[in-house]
Amino acid sequence: MISRMPEPALDHRRATAERNVEAILDAAERLLERGRQPTIVAVAGEAGVSRVTVYAHFATREQLLEAVVERAVERTSEALDAVEPERGPPFEALGRVIDVGWRDLDRNNSIAQTAGELLTPEAIRHAHQAAHRRLRKLVDRGRRSGDFRTDVPADWLVTAFHALIHAAGDDVRAGRMRAGPALRALRATIRDVFSAGRPG
Repeated sequence: MISRMPEPALDHRRATAERNVEAILDAAERLLERGRQPTIVAVAGEAGVSRVTVYAHFATREQLLEAVVERAVERTSEALDAVEPERGPPFEALGRVIDVGWRDLDRNNSIAQTAGELLTPEAIRHAHQAAHRRLRKLVDRGRRSGDFRTDVPADWLVTAFHALIHAAGDDVRAGRMRAGPALRALRATIRDVFSAGRPG
């Protein structure tokens, strides 16, 4: 005879596990914001849980950091959904997406820097898939309408978008530009890169 755990007990354990995961990810983000490495020991101490609890959810520091990146990207994806990139002329929608990307780059800068140092390019690409898909839909819409260029691959426009946002953020952090002028330059440059009818 197989003994089954009552459903309320299962629900309680699941809820506890979910709370622990959120606490662990929050702790890792706080450490990154303070410029500290998110080691398993440091994260456990910051989250107020045991190392065993952290290891129960994340076998390695890299897995933990990948989950931090995925959660940050999910927040960005939700913000992108909120500005409705499918609404209005493609270039107007692109402007709203740039603003979201710029704001979230600043908020997630410490995560992005550490991810670039500790995660493989494949892991970073995997974590960013959701946000890339949303931008790709806008790119495809703009290409169909004739607003966005079609002489380069659509995925290249997505890549260029993210590269330019990171480059602008790097210039601001290095003191080469102030935030306001950097955002204006970013808007102008991305619009130019995306525009149809450019000379071949």
